[in-house]
Amino acid sequence: MSVPYALLNRLADGKFHSGESLGCALGISRSAVWKQMQGLAAWQLDVQSVKGRGYRLVGGLDLLQRDTILAGLGDAAAKLDSLHVAAELDSTNRYLLDEARVHPGRVSACLAEFQSAGRGRRGRSWHSPFAANLCLSLSWPFSEGAGALSGLSLGIGLAVARSLQGLGAVGLGLKWPNDILAGGAKLGGVLIEVVGEAGGPCQVVIGIGLNVAMPPTAGAGIEQAWTDLRRLLGRAPERSRLAGAVLAELLQFLLRFEREGFAPFHADWSALDAYKEQAVRVLLPRGEYTGRWCGVDVDGIGLVQAEDGLRRVVAGDVSLRSAS
Repeated sequence: MSVPYALLNRLADGKFHSGESLGCALGISRSAVWKQMQGLAAWQLDVQSVKGRGYRLVGGLDLLQRDTILAGLGDAAAKLDSLHVAAELDSTNRYLLDEARVHPGRVSACLAEFQSAGRGRRGRSWHSPFAANLCLSLSWPFSEGAGALSGLSLGIGLAVARSLQGLGAVGLGLKWPNDILAGGAKLGGVLIEVVGEAGGPCQVVIGIGLNVAMPPTAGAGIEQAWTDLRRLLGRAPERSRLAGAVLAELLQFLLRFEREGFAPFHADWSALDAYKEQAVRVLLPRGEYTGRWCGVDVDGIGLVQAEDGLRRVVAGDVSLRSAS
C-alpha cells in the first residue's frame, strides 16, 4: 500500500491527527506528511489543517477494504485468483486488460478509489469523485471465444441489480444493453472489453460503475438524469460490503452463463426491462429510426417494432432514447 493511501486510512475517520502521530504511524517525517497532504489536493479532498490540532479529512471517507470485500464473497472467493485495490488508476478495465495479455486465463478483480481516465460505452468518459462511487472490473476467461458472449452485458446488468436488491434497493430497471436505472434515472453502467479471438479462447474484462454517494456538484455536467444509492436507500451503503456483494453475484452469474448462455436469465431480465412496450428512437452510426421496444430475445438481441416490421438490434451498434 502506498503512503498516500495509508495516510488516507488514518484520516478516514474524519478526526484530527497530528503530523507527529501520522509520521510515527507511517514511518515518515513530519515534513513528508506535509508533502503527502499537498498531494491529496489532486484528488480534490477537503483536508483541514489547524495549528496545534493537526490534520483532518472533513466528513471522513469510506475507503475500500480488501479484507471486507473478500469476506463478502463467501464461497465465490475460491473462484477468484487475485483482487487488486488501488487508490488511483487510469482505468480498472485497462489494468485488467494489460494483465490479461501477460497472464491469460486468470479470474481477477480490480477496484480503484479514483480513475483518472475512466471510460464508458462507445468511448465516452466516466468521471467519479475520489471514494464516492464504485469503480470495479472483473476479468474472466471464456474458452469458446467472443462469439459465445451474446447477451453477456445484459446478464451482468441483471447480476448487479440482484446484488442491489439484496441490499434493499427497489424500483430498479435495466436499459438495453448496459445501463442500471432506478426510478428512470441512471444508477450505473457496464462496459465489456475483450482480449482474444472471436472463435478461440478470449479474456473478457467487465467494467462496472455504480453511483454510491455522488456529491451534487460532481454531477453538474452529466447530461442525463442520474441517481445514487444514497438517495435510493436513504443512506450510502458501505462500499466494501457493496463491492463484495456485487462481485459474489457476478462470479455466480458467470459460472452459469459460461455453461448455458443468456437464455436462463431472459425472463428475469425482461421483468426489469425499463423500456418494454415504450416508444423508442434507435440511433445508428448512419441514421436513426423510431418504433416500439419489444424487449429482447433469448440471445439478448434487442427487438424493435418499426414501420417496416420487426427489427433486430445488435448490442454495440446502437443506443436507445425514449421517443416520448
